[in-house]
Amino acid sequence: MQEIELPPDGTPLLLPDAKLRYFEQFFDPITALHYFDTLLKETPWQQDPITVFGKTYDQPRLTALHAFNTAPYRYSGITMNPHPMTPTLNAIHQRIQEVSDANFTSVLLNLYRDGKDSNGWHADNEKALGKSPKIASISLGEERFFHLKHRKIKTLRLKIKLHSGSLLLMEGDTQEQWLHQIPKTAKPLTARINLTFRKII
Repeated sequence: MQEIELPPDGTPLLLPDAKLRYFEQFFDPITALHYFDTLLKETPWQQDPITVFGKTYDQPRLTALHAFNTAPYRYSGITMNPHPMTPTLNAIHQRIQEVSDANFTSVLLNLYRDGKDSNGWHADNEKALGKSPKIASISLGEERFFHLKHRKIKTLRLKIKLHSGSLLLMEGDTQEQWLHQIPKTAKPLTARINLTFRKII
């Protein structure tokens, strides 16, 4: 799998059937650490059972959903009912709005406790997200590789190292034509928090 470096200043990277924008230092290290520590402590983390290909097991990560409304989010047989937005999440959301015109309503938080925690191949393409959804992904804490593969062009597989304090915007047809994952690793890693802002319609 080819590792690529995205332009760190938000310059669009146009891939076949996708548009990515990456802001490597969206939050400075001190702010990123503050948000990481705050969210780690104040988030009502949960671990739901998930069914994939007929098999049910605990998700290999902890999650939480917050929103400005009460709309639930459903995926892979899981229904998540949102908690209210917190001042910390509001501050992060407002900062994202400065570089995105998306009207995000919800944020899904994932806590990867170590290298054993992961998120398998998937796309954020549920009906509730609408056509060509915009996803804003904030990374805090440990660096992890983010894998991408095209649904039809089987040789098109990429990986990107996501830094703490970074923002990755996925736009255009990315969710319809590409899959992504955070793979397991045998390397000893500390915790990472990922926030994916989205609009649930």
